[in-house]
Amino acid sequence: MASPTAHPSSSTSAPASFAVFDDDLDPAWLALLSEASALAVDTEAMGLVHGRDRLCLVQIADARDNVCCIRIARGQRLAPRLQKLMENPAIEKVFHFARFDVAALGEGLGIAVNPLFCTKVASRLARTYSSRHGLKEVVQELVGVELDKQAQSSDWGRVEELGEAQLAYAANDVRFLLPAYGRLQEILEREDRLELARRCFACIPVFSELDRRRFGSVFEH
Repeated sequence: MASPTAHPSSSTSAPASFAVFDDDLDPAWLALLSEASALAVDTEAMGLVHGRDRLCLVQIADARDNVCCIRIARGQRLAPRLQKLMENPAIEKVFHFARFDVAALGEGLGIAVNPLFCTKVASRLARTYSSRHGLKEVVQELVGVELDKQAQSSDWGRVEELGEAQLAYAANDVRFLLPAYGRLQEILEREDRLELARRCFACIPVFSELDRRRFGSVFEH
């Protein structure tokens, strides 16, 4: 079902360990990642419309730079080990724009992510001196790493044929989230906004559910 693969090539150094899995984590990586207090998570899908555009890839990284990608097959509806990890209440799952990823995991695999932290929401609350809150800008300022986003609009549906550039892009999108998460927490705490941020994060599953049910604009003017 799964096997370690060569480190993806990128402009940054290779991760400490890197593996690609089909359908689900293996027991060894579930045990490894379950030791973390926080995990960086990202997803890739065929597009941005839940229900129409299927989930294709899930990427996870821990603070020790162990990174894996899980390829989700067309028609797949369950990933029990991944679900156990994402629903573990002792592990904070860190996303950038969690609203999309939480909806994608719920729609694609029936996963109810808990608890979570969104670096995009955190950036908007912490980095009020900036109008740029994309992952690339947040990571570049707070971590000092420039992400290569050239593979962002790839055909992720061809999961068995993903090339090195796509895997490097997918891996790097989670590798540097945890350092950014740490810096954002520091700023939020310094500015007395951390509790407000956590209250915002608690609302994200509701907005994700609204998106899945096509009510995403319910709070728009």
